[in-house]
Amino acid sequence: MTPDHPASAGSLVAAARDALSAAGALARRDERHVEREVQMTMAQAVAEAIESRTALVAEAGTGVGKTFAYLVPTLLSGARALVSTATKSLQDQLFLRDLPRLRDALQLPVSIALLKGRSSYLCLHRMKQARQSATLPDRWAVRTLAKVEQWSQSTASGDLAELDGLDERSSVIPLVTSSRENCLGSECPDFRACHVVKARREAMAADLVVVNHHLFFADMALRDTGVAELLPSVEVAVFDEAHQLAEAGVQFLGTTLSTAQALDFARDLLAVGLQQARGLAPWQELAAGCEKAARELRIAAAGPLREPRGTLKLRWEERAGRDDFAAALQGLGRACDAAGEALDGVGELSPDFSKLAERAGQLAVLADRFGAAAADGRVRWIDLSPHQARLVESPLDIREALSEQMAAGGKAWIFTSATLGDDEALSWFTEQAGLEQARTLRVGSPFDYAAHARLYVPAGFPKPNEAGHPAAVATLAARLARTLGGRTFVLTTTLRALQAIGEALRAQFEENGDALRVLRQGEAPKRQLMQQFLAEPRSVLVGSQSFWEGIDVPGDALQCVIIDKLPFPPPNDPLVEARVKRLEAQGRNAFADYFVAEAAVSLKQGAGRLIRSETDRGLLVVCDPRMAGMNYGRRLREALPPMTRVANEAEAQAWLATLAGQTLPF
Repeated sequence: MTPDHPASAGSLVAAARDALSAAGALARRDERHVEREVQMTMAQAVAEAIESRTALVAEAGTGVGKTFAYLVPTLLSGARALVSTATKSLQDQLFLRDLPRLRDALQLPVSIALLKGRSSYLCLHRMKQARQSATLPDRWAVRTLAKVEQWSQSTASGDLAELDGLDERSSVIPLVTSSRENCLGSECPDFRACHVVKARREAMAADLVVVNHHLFFADMALRDTGVAELLPSVEVAVFDEAHQLAEAGVQFLGTTLSTAQALDFARDLLAVGLQQARGLAPWQELAAGCEKAARELRIAAAGPLREPRGTLKLRWEERAGRDDFAAALQGLGRACDAAGEALDGVGELSPDFSKLAERAGQLAVLADRFGAAAADGRVRWIDLSPHQARLVESPLDIREALSEQMAAGGKAWIFTSATLGDDEALSWFTEQAGLEQARTLRVGSPFDYAAHARLYVPAGFPKPNEAGHPAAVATLAARLARTLGGRTFVLTTTLRALQAIGEALRAQFEENGDALRVLRQGEAPKRQLMQQFLAEPRSVLVGSQSFWEGIDVPGDALQCVIIDKLPFPPPNDPLVEARVKRLEAQGRNAFADYFVAEAAVSLKQGAGRLIRSETDRGLLVVCDPRMAGMNYGRRLREALPPMTRVANEAEAQAWLATLAGQTLPF
């Protein structure tokens, strides 16, 4: 990066302070922005880390303005930078809004680029194959494909996020995007026009590149996303929403075999075989064999269980010793080997066949690997959903992988989030990331929580393990939502509670004749649910894990957040069990050091949905008596922002009535 006046060594801190004032003038067009000394404090720490090329772990409470606090010194430094976020939507926000605004305000000639994973970009070759194969599942898919084809004529980036109304769950997306397994690379007939190649080329030429955590770790595991090529030239690496970094890393640094992979392979095998080599091999029989083997593996993985509504994690030991599970893995290996032999025989006809043969071999190797014992220091489990089974072998954390990346030196590493722990050392994050030696900084929120927010922990409430708990949560939520006139979130810790509370809440509103609508996760895409919630104030949204964070509803639209119970990790989760065993082997208290620490961070995330600006007001309700009665409850209460606690429901209702009187007439 070569700005006209890059900050010299030793002057970056002062330059960042001056520039934040200039940038603040731009940001003040947004009425939610106020210049804050806490933002300056964080920006100074970031600038010092950049100058010294060291690591900084910074927790910045809601309202600090951490995005400006790390972007301003990064842009001013003149260093080549990579910024990684938790989600693609946050990537888009940085690339399309925050960075251009700051760049203009600071008048720096900085080039920026956006880099996502393959599945975010249109693959021209696979789009043509999808049109020719005539295997689309329904008329909706036919219409969606036609919409994609029309858009493909005008898009410059090929980023599917440009397509309004495209459901991220659409069955067409895997058909018009590539994966590492099916990409033909330079042998693709559409390689010169490839959107993925173009995005990577732009990233290599840019001064600052925006990626996401999944992409970063997928590249560490596969060297296939463009980040591996990019990272050595970067001098500053910033990880926003760093609290999601460890789980993203564990997910991508592991090894996975899914029945969906095998079904996708069978579909592509049949389509390409019939299109390009009809009659040269029994393509339908081979594809049917792979499909049958995948379905038998799914059945064996499920065993005697009923079909799950969401994703269920099973211990590896629950299935690994069963004869039908071992036979299913062997059957998948044989089916893929048979397909691979046929593909080898026609490999010279088209690069599609060579790639399919490679995929067949990879699937067979994975089937063989999961038929053998796991590697030391890794844990295995099975993710079971209504549509697939995923066999996973994973490391317990990202310590080793991240340390390897940082060992090369010469870079500043910035890790930041609103929630990174509940102690000054931010040990919840630093331990799992191997960053105990990094400088840590905690910058509290500037919001006046004591005046603007109330915390209510109902006394005498049913315990979470009692049968009547979900109904009691729904009844309390109904009473509070009536007083407020909607504008309420109910956050649940499980999908089962989501279902039960949502149904009970809807029934109570109908029985009482309340003109209040219940919006429940799973009944529509997340974005659509949020649009409905904002458009219809007299609503209660019931959501599980995906609504605990990343949701920004400022103002009067959301003034009550109800959490059904303390968000402890599920003790029977295989990854949780493995982490607990490791802590106990070290002589540590797993409950205090892991379960309570995890709950504190999750609780902070959920509570963070309530107050999003200086003028927001609201009520947080935690329907779990352990929050008040157990000795660890104090630690969890202290992890929350300093809200004023109310003693009973009457005080909670009075607070909501005050809020309702200011906003919605009755």
